[in-house]
Amino acid sequence: MSFSKTPFSQLILVILLSFSTIIHSTIIETKCLQNKTSVPGLIVFGDSILDTGNNDYIMTAMKCNFQPYGKDFGGGNQPTGRFSNGLIPSDFIAEKLHLKKLLPPYLDPNLKRKDLLTGVCFASGSSGYDPLTSKLALVLSLSDQLFKFMEYKTKIHDFVGEKRATTIISKSIYILSSGSNDIANNFFALPFRRLQYNIETYTDFLVSEATKFLQDLYGLGARKIGVLGLPNLGCVPSQRTLKGGFLRTCSDPENQAAMLFNKKLSSQLDILGKKFPDAKFVYIDIYSILSDMVQNPTKYGFEVADKGCCGTGDLEVGLLCNPLSLGICSNRSNYIFWDSFHPTEKAYNIISTEVFDKNVNKFF
Repeated sequence: MSFSKTPFSQLILVILLSFSTIIHSTIIETKCLQNKTSVPGLIVFGDSILDTGNNDYIMTAMKCNFQPYGKDFGGGNQPTGRFSNGLIPSDFIAEKLHLKKLLPPYLDPNLKRKDLLTGVCFASGSSGYDPLTSKLALVLSLSDQLFKFMEYKTKIHDFVGEKRATTIISKSIYILSSGSNDIANNFFALPFRRLQYNIETYTDFLVSEATKFLQDLYGLGARKIGVLGLPNLGCVPSQRTLKGGFLRTCSDPENQAAMLFNKKLSSQLDILGKKFPDAKFVYIDIYSILSDMVQNPTKYGFEVADKGCCGTGDLEVGLLCNPLSLGICSNRSNYIFWDSFHPTEKAYNIISTEVFDKNVNKFF
């Protein structure tokens, strides 16, 4: 019998292969951790999915600086301008990158130097790719947010000098979330854009606006850019009530529009990646995870998928919670949605973890 076929030699081979697998897995995990810890900052743009409180400091009705917002933030009952009962994706991603637990809004007058150097939020709730969407809501457009980012660059340059500032700008991760308000609260809710576009041409317009913004952001030094696709808009509570009939089913036109936009956006990001090979343009799919959560809530530890924990009573038409704190559910962790448009902290945490784990290494 040859030595290579003895039980002992086979055992040694199995041990060596197992050891090799462990070493390889450890190297990958260590590399992933090094990548995350080498990111100097997180900078976010867009709408209420990422807005950590900028709307508190501008003249707009689209604010949530009142109870019950912040119901579970910190010690509880601390409205911070975040459109949820607690933390939102901006915060979860900042913590996952080992930067900080909370991502501050850029417009906060109490920002400190250390806050700026590790990243800030420029997002403004109710904004969109379509300039008209932001104008109607009196919030910061993406052009406004980009102007604020230019101001931010000057500040950190003054703080730490050109070399370090350039490093912070080029190595930070950028996240953009926009388009939901364009589709749900502009195109399908108001007549203006439907007089000019159909959904095919309107989504083309939105992607062209997104492309302009991303190219401008690249021109200002950003190199690691993630862009969130649209969620299943037809399944948020407000759209179920307005468009879902007596049974409040998901509204198909909004979902179809979101999928159409996502397909075009993903293709455009591939084109930008080829045009600018020194940058990473990462498409981040949130449609799939939120759709699965809505269809299979118990799988994720939820009980209610079609209503918000708070809002305007059972109708669920108003986007924001009632400032008088009427009709709040007793157990927020049972609900996917906090109000009639935005997820709860628990749902946001699940979504953030899912998309972070799937996409973080694409930035490197």
